[in-house]
Amino acid sequence: FVILSIIVINAIVGIWQTKSAEDSLEALKKLQPDFASVLRDGNWIFNIPAQNLVPGDIIYLKVGDKVPADARIVSLKTNTFNTDEGSLTGESVTVSKSSDTVMDAGASISMKTNMVFAGTVVTNGGCFAMVVGTGMHTEIGKISQGVQAAKEDTAKTPLAQKLDEFGDQLTNIIGVICLGVWCASIPKFKSDVFGGSWLRGALYHLKSAVALGVAAIPEGLPAVITLCLSLGTRRMAKKNVIVRKLSSVETLGCTSVICTDKTGTLTTNKMTVTSLVTLKKALTSAANPTIDFIDRSIEGVTYAPFGEISSFPSQTLFKSDTLQLLATICANCNEASIEYRDGVYERVGEPTEAALKVLVEKMGSADGALLETSEFALDDNDPAVLATRFNDYFTSKYRCLSILEFNRDRKSMSVLMAPASRTKKGSNILLVKGASEMVAARCKRIQLEDGTIVPITPEIRKQLLAKFDEMARTPLRCLAMAYKTADSLGELGVVNTPEEAADLLADPAYHRAVLAALQTHSQSQYYSQSLYAQIESDMILVGFCGIKDPARPEAAEAILKCRKAGIRVMMITGDSKETAVAIARDVNIFGKDENVQNNAFTGREFFALPPNVQLELLKRGNKVFCRAEPSDKQKLISMLEQLEEIPAMTGDGVNDAPALQQAAIGIAMGITGTEVAKGAADMILADDNFATIVTAVEEGRNIYANMQTFICFLISCNIGEIVTIFFATLLGLPEPLTPMHLLWVNLVTDGPPATALGFNPSDPAIMTHLPRPRHESILSPWLLTRYVITGLYVGFATIGIFVWWYLDKGVSFQQLSHWAECGTWGDAFAHSAEAPNWPKQPCDIFSAMRLKAKPQSLSLSVLVTIEMLKALSAVSLDSSLLRVQPWQNGWLLLGVAVPFALHLLVLYCAPLAKLFGLLPLTKAEWIMVLKFSLPIVILEEILKTVGRHFKDLKQLAMTKLKEAQEEIQHLSSLPPPLF
Repeated sequence: FVILSIIVINAIVGIWQTKSAEDSLEALKKLQPDFASVLRDGNWIFNIPAQNLVPGDIIYLKVGDKVPADARIVSLKTNTFNTDEGSLTGESVTVSKSSDTVMDAGASISMKTNMVFAGTVVTNGGCFAMVVGTGMHTEIGKISQGVQAAKEDTAKTPLAQKLDEFGDQLTNIIGVICLGVWCASIPKFKSDVFGGSWLRGALYHLKSAVALGVAAIPEGLPAVITLCLSLGTRRMAKKNVIVRKLSSVETLGCTSVICTDKTGTLTTNKMTVTSLVTLKKALTSAANPTIDFIDRSIEGVTYAPFGEISSFPSQTLFKSDTLQLLATICANCNEASIEYRDGVYERVGEPTEAALKVLVEKMGSADGALLETSEFALDDNDPAVLATRFNDYFTSKYRCLSILEFNRDRKSMSVLMAPASRTKKGSNILLVKGASEMVAARCKRIQLEDGTIVPITPEIRKQLLAKFDEMARTPLRCLAMAYKTADSLGELGVVNTPEEAADLLADPAYHRAVLAALQTHSQSQYYSQSLYAQIESDMILVGFCGIKDPARPEAAEAILKCRKAGIRVMMITGDSKETAVAIARDVNIFGKDENVQNNAFTGREFFALPPNVQLELLKRGNKVFCRAEPSDKQKLISMLEQLEEIPAMTGDGVNDAPALQQAAIGIAMGITGTEVAKGAADMILADDNFATIVTAVEEGRNIYANMQTFICFLISCNIGEIVTIFFATLLGLPEPLTPMHLLWVNLVTDGPPATALGFNPSDPAIMTHLPRPRHESILSPWLLTRYVITGLYVGFATIGIFVWWYLDKGVSFQQLSHWAECGTWGDAFAHSAEAPNWPKQPCDIFSAMRLKAKPQSLSLSVLVTIEMLKALSAVSLDSSLLRVQPWQNGWLLLGVAVPFALHLLVLYCAPLAKLFGLLPLTKAEWIMVLKFSLPIVILEEILKTVGRHFKDLKQLAMTKLKEAQEEIQHLSSLPPPLF
């Protein structure tokens, strides 16, 4: 029944894993839209099945549509057109599209701005496009092919491979030994004890050979492994790791490389303003005026409206018209909002605009005196109100007349605002935000923090550009804020309603007038002839801010832990190299001053190198790959596997599915991950956090260590049983244990303590050890030696008490080892006076159930007691019982107590004792059992001490080797000497 249960459990797990691998393909199908709008024979056909599209079809796409095929944009129907390609590229920012030709033939998906791709979503505008690829010839089709290919290439986990190898070796060795033992017993087949029957003798010795096979095979191992992995998944779930495939739990323990995304995993995926810059006069001559920058750093890495601003004392905000104006621009030139949901502050709208909303709240909250005023004081500190109170204040002073939408040519957006009071006509203001270089180029003046407005001289403009460049290298996305007053807006300065503004902006005569006015001024290379760019000219620069997706605070510490554990980290992102390297330095992938010449590449740069150079570069050190294509991830995984690495790959988009499927450990994001990615992954992160991956690796190492402990425990027990049966046969002794006894020990007595060993306490130093090699055996040469030594003692003790009983009854060892000749002993056989019921026929001593049951009961009791003591000692594979006590694992105490209670039940319950051929033991006999059993504890402690010494020497040698490799890498990255 137990064996049948194991088979059923393994079958269920196998079916589940097969189904989960197919889920990713089903999820890919769901991404394909069902219908499309297509031009056929000069007529538009709506809701045509998407699978009926062919290359050359003209399709129409609008907001909310899912793109039905890969297509080339022919023309835009609206001024702007954007798509969300996050499922393909992994990047959260929408992509602005146009019909302009892309000249780079090798452009990545994100750079093909004149293409739309199947499965992506239109987020803004409308366009007409020509189908160029359908089905498996689309980008998403290529990904589907990759998932299928990766599924076919999936290899067994390292533990599964080692167990298979161990099983094959064990089968061959035991088969040969069993056959050899049986053949060696052929001369004894016609022994008198079998009544001279050759057949009876052959069957008896065949039973002994079978007993040896039963003793050698750990029948309870598959069940214990499955149960241990299942319990491990429960523990990992509490740490935000959802395991989809049981086998992946132990693979985590030997992970040597983690390939991770940047956005949302190493970073918060929450754009945050970290730097606020305003301007002041410098102490320079009037003939050559310059400016100084007031650069304030801002705390906070989420959308929560809290965080200190440096050099921002109380009452700063409302003492400065410039800072108020800057806050007004951030609050009004903005279509995002911050909301408080389920205990978390979340954005609604574009991440960059949400960051500006949070900035306004932090500016207001930093002014302690302001918070005490009746206008802003809160009685209950309602989080929902805290998210918007200062934004509400600045937006309440104006009403919006028109929005000049963002355009990738001018890289800015603006809003035309009028005072909230409709009586104040002619006081309109244009509030502008956008890319710092583009906005500053269209500004003629700057407003200092004290309110003074000064012209932008060539020297000041040079200073501004230098500051922008400095912030970009940090890297920060630099946004500039500017404005334009009514006296510079012409007719727009006096319109009073949105309708009036819309009519004016649509008037061709107004277009011509604005263009004519612009031509009276000197032109700049940044000026565009678009109407919006013409309106956003001659502005006043107020200040600028630096925005970035900040690194998760816990990621840096997690990567330091990886370094100590010998795990390399490779960041794979779609960002620019500068941004990727800066984040890598923030999270300790690279050192602050580390030369990254041979460690940071764009995807195209790296794969343009010769294959042998690529492999050599991947052998050591952390790496950053930017502007990576979906296929690049899968290539990197294949190359790492060629190098015998155990790679873990994170991903969230559809583009990540093939790499997730192929990696030894595929890790999908639970919050931002697509269903395709989750279907292809081995495990899912509930919090999308890199630190959780490291925690999972640590847990995986502990699980593997515990699995190795109980596997070694079971194997060492079986070695003892093998030694017992083998030497009993070799010495010519009667069988000390029957096959039923051995099966009972393997399935019932050994199983519970082995399972309980899966709950052993974690080793606090486990993340200071290097990853175990892929080909490392479960039983290292030392462990094998150690368990052979203990196995020899188990065999000695089990046979020893068996022999002791016969010797105590007057049977000499010579007689015992030649028991098959008992028929020739006659009256010369002597027995002790203590056994008045001693049989008249000497052979009955070895064949009568009532007599041989006692020595077998003693042997079984010694075997069970030793194995329970070994289980208690196995609470740590290497640490002494004085350092790690058995009661630190309460389950182990229960796992030992229950089997021993069952053993006592079998001994003292008459029906069970009869079934197993056993007899109860007396107190004196139990004392003798303990005398034979207890020395195993001392022997284990001695062997652990020797093992610790060898392990420390090995760890020291590997550490020295690693340090030498890192030193060589460092020296190779240094510039050549000048002499």
